[in-house]
Amino acid sequence: MEAYLDNSATTCVYQETADLVCDLMVNHYGNPSAMHQKGVEAEQYIRTAQETLAKILKVKEKEIFFTSGGTESDNWALVGTAMANKRTGNHIITSAIEHPAVSAPLAFLEEQGFRITRLPVNKEGLVDVNELEEAITPETILVSIMYVNNEIGAVEPIGEIGRRIKAKNPKTYFHVDAIQAFGKYRIYPKRMGIDMLSVSGHKIHAPKGIGALYLSDRLVQAFRPPYLGGEQERGLRPGTENLPYAMGLAAAATRLAKTMKSRDTAMKALNRRLRDGLKAFPEVELNSPENAVPEVLNFSENCIKSETMLAWLAEAQVYVSSASACGRGQPSHTLAAMGKDPLAIDTAIRVSFCGDNTPEDVDAFLNRFEDGMKHLQKIRK
Repeated sequence: MEAYLDNSATTCVYQETADLVCDLMVNHYGNPSAMHQKGVEAEQYIRTAQETLAKILKVKEKEIFFTSGGTESDNWALVGTAMANKRTGNHIITSAIEHPAVSAPLAFLEEQGFRITRLPVNKEGLVDVNELEEAITPETILVSIMYVNNEIGAVEPIGEIGRRIKAKNPKTYFHVDAIQAFGKYRIYPKRMGIDMLSVSGHKIHAPKGIGALYLSDRLVQAFRPPYLGGEQERGLRPGTENLPYAMGLAAAATRLAKTMKSRDTAMKALNRRLRDGLKAFPEVELNSPENAVPEVLNFSENCIKSETMLAWLAEAQVYVSSASACGRGQPSHTLAAMGKDPLAIDTAIRVSFCGDNTPEDVDAFLNRFEDGMKHLQKIRK
C-alpha cells in the first residue's frame, strides 16, 4: 500500500480540479486578450478565478495576480517592491528560516546595495516580535516573514507582526510567504496588515505551474513591473494568462476553504497519532513545536542519515522527505537556525499530511520506520 506523506513538497491534484482543467484546455481555449467571443469567454473565466481568490482572502478582485507558482510570486513581490522604493529606503527585514524563494531574491537585492536584517529564531522556529519591531527604522521599506515554515511547520504570529510594522512605520510594506499556510488558515490580508501574499497551486491540490500574488492597491500604484511586453495582469505581468490552471487554483482553494474546519480536526488526529507512535523510539527528537501546523511533523532519529532512511521507506512505497524539496542535498538552514546539532540535522525527517491521508498511512510509516531503525543500525554497525 502506498503511503504518500510528503504533501509539503507537493500534493496530488483533485480529480474534479483535473477534470475542470482538462475541459477548459479542450473546450475553452480562447485567448483572454482576444476581442471575439472566444476571447470574451476566456476573459470571464480569468475574472471568475480572480473573484474566487479575492472572496476567500476578502480583498479586491483587481488585487489578485496570477503567476507561475509560489517562487515567482515571492521573487516578484520582493524584487518589484524593493526596486520601486529604493529612493525611500534600502533596509529590508526577514527571518533566518525563509524558503529559498525568499532568501535568494533578498541575497540578490543585498548585492544591489540593499541592507538586509535577518532575524534569528528561537528553538521553536519563531521570530521575536519585539526584536522585529526594534529593527524597523525610517529606512525600512519591506519586511518579509513566512506564515508557516515549510520544514518544521512553525506558525509565525503574522497578525501581530503586521500590527507592529504598521504602528512603527506605516510606510513599510509587509510581504508574507503563505505557500504552506494558504488553505490551512483563514487569511485576511487587509485585517492583518499584509501588503503582499504569495500562494502556490501545487501545495493545495491544484496543478503545478500556477500561483497567485495578492498586491494591495496602495502598493500597485508604485510597483515596478518585473516584466515587459504586454498589458495582461494590469500591465504588471505580461503574457497570455494560464486560464485552465488559474481556474484549477480557484477550484482547489474553494474546496479547501469549505472543508477547513473538518480537515483541521483530522490533521490534528493524524499528527497526534504520529507523535504518540514516535514515543516508542528513544532516539527520536521532535523538531516541530507542539503548536506547529498539524499537517507537518519534523523529527530527528539521531541514528541513520536522512537519505538512507528515506530510501528504505521508499522501497515500501512510504514517501516522506528530509527537508524542503527546493533545498535538495543541502543541510537544513531552518534546523541550524534553531540551534540543532549536526547529527540532528543529518537525520531529520519531515512527514506532511493532507486531507487524503488516513491513520493507516501513519501506521504504515511507523511500521516501516521501525524496521528501518532495526535493520539499518545493524548494517551501520
